[in-house]
Amino acid sequence: MEAYQDFAYVYDELMDDTPYGKWCSFIVDAIERYGISKPVRDAEDALESERNLVVDLGCGTGTLTELLYERGYDMIGVDNSPAMLNVAMDKKGRHGSEILYLLQDMRELDLYSTVGTMVSVCDSVNYLLEEEELQKLFASVKKYLYPGGIFLFDFNTEYKYREVIGDATIAENREDCSFIWENFYDRKTGINEYDLTVFVRREGELFRRFTETHLQRGYRVEQMRRLVLDAGLSMVEMLDADTGQAVTEVSQRVYMIARREV
Repeated sequence: MEAYQDFAYVYDELMDDTPYGKWCSFIVDAIERYGISKPVRDAEDALESERNLVVDLGCGTGTLTELLYERGYDMIGVDNSPAMLNVAMDKKGRHGSEILYLLQDMRELDLYSTVGTMVSVCDSVNYLLEEEELQKLFASVKKYLYPGGIFLFDFNTEYKYREVIGDATIAENREDCSFIWENFYDRKTGINEYDLTVFVRREGELFRRFTETHLQRGYRVEQMRRLVLDAGLSMVEMLDADTGQAVTEVSQRVYMIARREV
C-alpha cells in the first residue's frame, strides 16, 4: 500500500511531539546567516519575489510550511501525497494563509520561477531509496535555486537505522487513536521497512483499522556530501541535528546546508 494515505489524516495527532518549532527557528537562522531570502513585509521585498520564495519539499500536512509563513516568508509547499496536501489545504483555509501547495514529486520539480531557498526536513529524502533518485533531487534543486540560494535538508543516517532503530516494535495507546510500529532493517539492502498499523475512532465507539508500509534508506554523511557536490552545489555546513554540534560517527540525524553559487 502506498504510504501516507489514511495515515495522513491522523499524522498530526500521532506526531504531535515533532519539534517543528525548533526546526523552524533553525531554518530561519540559517537563512539569515547564509541565504538570500527575506521575509516579505513591504513592496520593496516583493520586487525581489523570486529570491524571497521559500519552498518546503516534502511539506506533508504543512505544519512547518505554516510556521515559516508566520515568520513572514513567501511559501510554496511541495508533496507527492494528495492526502497529506488535503490536510495542508484545510490548515491553509483555517489560518487564512497564502501558501501555494503543489502536488509534485520533489525529484521532478516544475516551478514557475527560481526560488531563494529550499528546505526539506523530517527525513523526507530518506524515502529516496537509490543514489540515482537523490541525484535527480539535487539536480532539480540546483535548477530552481536562485544564484546564491541555499538548500537546507536533513536525513537519517545509516548508523541510526542499523544500530538504533534496528528491528524494534513501538506501540502507543491513546483515547481515540492507537498505533503499532513494527520496524525491520535489512543489512544487505540497507532498506529500513516499517509497517504501521493504526486504530482510529472517529464517531461512536467503533475503531477503524488500517495499515501502511513505509520504506526508507539511511545514508552515510560522506556519501550524501559527495552527491550534493556532484550536482554542482557547494557545501556550506553540516551539523548533528540532535546536538547542534559537529557530525560524528554516531550522529543519527544530520543537517546539511548547500548553496548554488552565483
